[in-house]
Amino acid sequence: MHAGGELEEGKPIALTPPALFEIDYIAPPTALSDYITTLYHFRCDEPHIRDIQPAAIGHLTLFPRGVGEMQFANGHADPSHETNLLTPFTVAAPFEVDGPFHSIGAVFSPLGWVALTGLDASEHCNHLYRASDWLGPEIEQMGSELCRDYRDGKASGPDLAHALCDYIAASVKPVPARHAELIKKTVAWVSSSLNPDVGELMQDANYSARQVQRLVERFFGLPPRALARKYRALRAAMLLSLPMMSDEVEAELAEAFYDQSHLIREIRLFVGRTPARLSDDASPFLSEMLAPRNLREIKLPEFGEDE
Repeated sequence: MHAGGELEEGKPIALTPPALFEIDYIAPPTALSDYITTLYHFRCDEPHIRDIQPAAIGHLTLFPRGVGEMQFANGHADPSHETNLLTPFTVAAPFEVDGPFHSIGAVFSPLGWVALTGLDASEHCNHLYRASDWLGPEIEQMGSELCRDYRDGKASGPDLAHALCDYIAASVKPVPARHAELIKKTVAWVSSSLNPDVGELMQDANYSARQVQRLVERFFGLPPRALARKYRALRAAMLLSLPMMSDEVEAELAEAFYDQSHLIREIRLFVGRTPARLSDDASPFLSEMLAPRNLREIKLPEFGEDE
């Protein structure tokens, strides 16, 4: 597999057509809402599937059907497993799967990533891991049994999603209060505008500037300035994919980027598409992964979250 897609300027890849995808979203239990933004059940029964995962926070996901590979910007590729831990991504990553491909997963909030894994996101970003290598053998045994039951027709996608929730509820560990508060303040800061002022985060955080840089990179995978750049592109992509925009939001978007070519480059890097293809019917996986429910830390005050 190669990097492909809109990640290679001028060389778009042929993505799997939208009519061949099914994605159902399942609301997580209220008790886990601080840790999980959503649960999903993805299906595509084609013999070969190609698409692009935008840069975002990590997932815990089961692949009861399909074997594939994800390609990352530094040139390495990770194979899939039955039970996978997707780490936070700093840029978009294309993937290919020999299908049929069925996936059931939980999308973490930044706090959820820290509470479940305890891993330094700056060291572990941009990977598709075998979950048991980092979460222990219990998740491997559980995932294997769940995938077998799904293939045998004994368990549904929602059944697997709820089983993942039970595992997460039993496995999350308390996050130190000051760390949790910094994560909360960082989320509020990065969602405050398309170009948030790093100085405001430094002033609001109850740490030294050096500690803020180190801890934000540890929790989110990127230091504050780079994190703001990533979410600026994701938020811009969300806005551009909507059917309409107010004049105020359009003006904010224009001010956030030097020029149109800058906007295109940034969205290509972090989202894997050019703006012209954000609402392309050939990009169903992208449209779903950019839904506000999956990037809860990005606020869209003009429109609110989708239902």
